Parts: sequence; C-alpha cells; structure tokens
Amino acid sequence: MTRPLTARLVNLCTSLLLLVLLISAATSVARADSDDGIVRVKSAVPMSEAISRIRADIASKGIKFFQEIDQSKLAADAGIKLRPSTLLVFGNPPLGTQFITANPNAGLDWPVRLLLTENENGDVWAVWTDFDWIARRHNIKDREAQFKMATMVVKSITSTIVNK
Repeated sequence: MTRPLTARLVNLCTSLLLLVLLISAATSVARADSDDGIVRVKSAVPMSEAISRIRADIASKGIKFFQEIDQSKLAADAGIKLRPSTLLVFGNPPLGTQFITANPNAGLDWPVRLLLTENENGDVWAVWTDFDWIARRHNIKDREAQFKMATMVVKSITSTIVNK
C-alpha cells in the first residue's frame, strides 16, 4: 500500500518540478529583474549586428527612430574607458503620447530607450525599462492595453537578436 503512494508522490513531485522549470525557462527570455523595472534579453549576435537587426526591425514596423547614442564613444572622447554601450531611442507617437496624456511626468520614460551593452565576458544584452513598472512609477491605471502593446512591440523587436 505504501509503495503505490510513494510512487504517486514521486511522480507528482517530478511533474511539479518539470512545470516549474518550464515556466521559469519561458519567462527568462525577457523579464524585469526584481523590483528595479529592468528587463534584460541576451543577444546571440555581436553588438554591431544586434544594433543593425534592431534598427531594421524598428524601421520595418514603421516605428519612428529618433537617435543612436554610442555611449562608449562619448566616454572615450572624455578619456574614460567604457565597455561597448549604445542607447537606441525610438517610439510610436500615437501610442507613447497616450502615457504622457495620462501623466505628463511619464515623458521621462518616453520615447522608448533600449540600451545595448556588452559585459566583461563579451555577452551582449538588450536592456529596457519594464512598461508595467513605468505604469506603477507614474500611477497610470487607465492605459493597460497601451502598456501591453508597448511591451509586445519591444519584446518583438528584441526577439530579432536572440538567435544567430
């Protein structure tokens, strides 16, 4: 009698562990770390190719590209050594300005800023501020669909760099 019960318990624990592993793998691609509102996606391609792919995808989606800021070049010009770091600024004014109409201070977080950095191991990361975190920061509660859309768009844009 105890043997079948033990077998069931082992099967249940194994199934739960598998479920937890699948859920964590699915959410590790793009998620905000802790409560800091930072979302990180690891690139499978070098920095220059990641920038090219992201810019091409932004253009193909008809999103307005505002600026590319090479922060490592700015640092070098100031005599400071900085690992590769490039900030891309882009947005869709009909979507992004809806956040600013809900709270003018949301203009601090719009247009979208996507940072590409290279760490000491040579890994390239795309980093941006989580849109749900931005909504909480600015106490915007009546733009859920718009925040969800912004999240989907940036995840789609960064998905272009996760595979070789």
